[in-house]
Amino acid sequence: MNTYRTADLAGMFGIHVNTVRLYERYGLIPKAERTAGNYRIFTELHVEQFKLARAALRVEVLQNGLRKQAVAIIKTSASGDYETALKLTESYSDQLEREMKHAEEAVRICRKLLAGIEEPRPQDSWGQEVYTRKEAAGILGITIGTLRNWELNGLFSVRRMANGYRVYTGEDIQRLAVIRSLRCANYSLSSILRMLNALSRDPSADIRRIIDSPGEDDDIITACDKLLTSLAEAKENAGYVASQIGKLMEMCRREQM
Repeated sequence: MNTYRTADLAGMFGIHVNTVRLYERYGLIPKAERTAGNYRIFTELHVEQFKLARAALRVEVLQNGLRKQAVAIIKTSASGDYETALKLTESYSDQLEREMKHAEEAVRICRKLLAGIEEPRPQDSWGQEVYTRKEAAGILGITIGTLRNWELNGLFSVRRMANGYRVYTGEDIQRLAVIRSLRCANYSLSSILRMLNALSRDPSADIRRIIDSPGEDDDIITACDKLLTSLAEAKENAGYVASQIGKLMEMCRREQM
């Protein structure tokens, strides 16, 4: 099997030698063997694991622990537990699918809002009239704490029942779906609030001028479309990661024969 020095691996991937050392230190690649002179010696296994790590980390979408999941896949693979790494990759890919559906729903809602088309009644669209905070969080795939934060920042006002419990209507869920996707697309809370307030006052408002973040030429639908593109790229990378894990499994099997 071919062997490589730290500088060889750095040159292969166009990175600094210290980055290679960091990957090893943080468990993103297996520990390298050492020569008598204490120099690191890497193998083809390290090269393929490095490819896996680079692909898994090539993701712009950070919401709902996606980055954390990607790092867990890398470290699990680096430890040699390929079966678990494959299961983690499958779970990661499934979540990416869910995130894409959320973003697509936000685009649909935004297009209707901007076109002045009234959405169906909540009970027709979402299956029931009101939801608890826990149910609303579950539908949106976010935490109760995130909902509380959005409420505290004035992004929406929640209704309360006679007993004081918060309830969310289908209309609230639709608004929250838009907020969720804009947050995932890196819009600030203040930008989202400006956009929502402007739309409430005037459905024909200039969203490009109002939202003003993250770029002058971005509007709400463009932002969600970019999010969908990033998610699709992450999904493609997840497929590559799964194939790399399979390749690493085969390499280890051959070594043991």
